[in-house]
Amino acid sequence: MRNFCFCWLPLYILLSIPSSSVGQFQQKRCFEEQSLWQKFQYDIGNVFKGMGHVYSRPFHWDSNDFVTFTSVAGGTFLLSLADESAQDFFEGHADDVPQGIRDYGWYYGSPQNNYMLTGVVYLTGLLTKNEKLRRTGVLLISSASAAGLFQQAGKYAFGRARPRSGLEYDHFRPFSFDKDFHSFPSGHTVLAFTNAYAIAKQFRSPWVKAGIYTIGLVPAVSRMWERAHWLSDIAFSIAVSIFTVEAVDKYLDKKYDEKYNSNQKKLNWNLKVSPNGIGMALTF
Repeated sequence: MRNFCFCWLPLYILLSIPSSSVGQFQQKRCFEEQSLWQKFQYDIGNVFKGMGHVYSRPFHWDSNDFVTFTSVAGGTFLLSLADESAQDFFEGHADDVPQGIRDYGWYYGSPQNNYMLTGVVYLTGLLTKNEKLRRTGVLLISSASAAGLFQQAGKYAFGRARPRSGLEYDHFRPFSFDKDFHSFPSGHTVLAFTNAYAIAKQFRSPWVKAGIYTIGLVPAVSRMWERAHWLSDIAFSIAVSIFTVEAVDKYLDKKYDEKYNSNQKKLNWNLKVSPNGIGMALTF
């Protein structure tokens, strides 16, 4: 009977069949009776399905989504016009930054450390039967994988020269295997801020969220200190992180009963473009 419930539960959720209170009780009981291995299989399936959900979103965009995409693309282009000035500023202050912070920026944003962190979060939730933490782990792994794969493909497709190459910000060599032409987007920024944005969903306080976002931005800034990325690379990568986490999280709403903070205030990110400058505004 236990195996029967496990086999039909994903299909039941996928089809979104309205259920009665009795059906909901049976579904919950079936889910609770799953073994750790069955839950693990269910979660890994949602990791990959969440990635697929992210990649399929452009096919479901409405007019507002296309406006947002156009704003991000246009804002990234306009911001790139200030790339060289911004790079000069960050390079000029690199020696003033403590080495510990620079090292943190490198290690936290690297793929191996990223998956070590996300894996610990997920396994802790699974083994302690903490459903909210378990869902967070699935969100972290799925989001990081989707965004990480996208940025890797983007690096090869665009072939943008890194600042350390000595070339200008608008120099591109598409499909190059030379890492000096893998500037856009920033992998460290994508992974670090994806983690920060997903973890921040665990907390209601906007001030705690802002603190976590700040920590997540250190690896992004560190890449400019190290002459690895331009400012526009960083900005676009942050937008990718936010979009990815929100898309995966929305998908997981259909797969898990537990939600971190379902009554939390919604945070709105808005790209602001004006004749005097460009910025990202957070409203809460």
